[in-house]
Amino acid sequence: MDEQQAVRVQRAGRIEDGACRHLLVWRAGPGWRMAGSGVLGGGIGERHWVLNAQVRAGYGRMDPAEHLAELAAAQGLSGPGTGLMTAAEVDACTSAEDGGVTALVTTGIGVPTWAAAPDPPSGYAPGTINILAVVPAPVSDAGLVNLLTTATEAKVQALLEAGYDCSGTPSDALCVAVRAARPGEAPELFGGPRSHWGSRLARAVHRAVLAGARTDRERRAGWDGPPTHPARLPGCALDNVLARRGSRAESAPV
Repeated sequence: MDEQQAVRVQRAGRIEDGACRHLLVWRAGPGWRMAGSGVLGGGIGERHWVLNAQVRAGYGRMDPAEHLAELAAAQGLSGPGTGLMTAAEVDACTSAEDGGVTALVTTGIGVPTWAAAPDPPSGYAPGTINILAVVPAPVSDAGLVNLLTTATEAKVQALLEAGYDCSGTPSDALCVAVRAARPGEAPELFGGPRSHWGSRLARAVHRAVLAGARTDRERRAGWDGPPTHPARLPGCALDNVLARRGSRAESAPV
């Protein structure tokens, strides 16, 4: 398996709530283990795909896992997978690569917050930074959990550098994928920010989140929500959003 070619993220559109809304799909296939907080397929285990679906602002369905499963089936995805959801514009996703590690981020910082802030009197309000990070090496369960922590630390560092007074938003989600070990291959034990793969993951996530945070701030000047159109257009489908990175800065919107 060519591990770099495996990270090919596609974009598709579907009609929902009266408009064409886009989603991103990584068809990883077998041979990958993932850990994450996705409402569909979260936890740790073998996963074959990752789906990040844009929904309308004010999304009100109470069965998001079932909704994501429906979207996955419509994309022809089968087997175990992970589903994420966001009201942010997935067309404005940002990405970065460092030493073989790829990070892809969708950023919506409408509700910046500190993790340990008091409960707001008005109740919960969503805002979402979704992160997918792909590490082309086998990593132990403990190391995989460590990679999740490292990615979160890199996200917070990027937000502070972008000028945000927050550690994230109320509904951020994260998925880290690592390659399954081949016969006789020992997995990496560590995933901290100074470990071999953790340091690469941290730099990739940091650059992608930093670019996404800056782009999100610029977009929100006079912003009234992601642009929509009533029907699928030829440009809605894109075979590989990461392939566009070659003609731009590494962490520019893709």
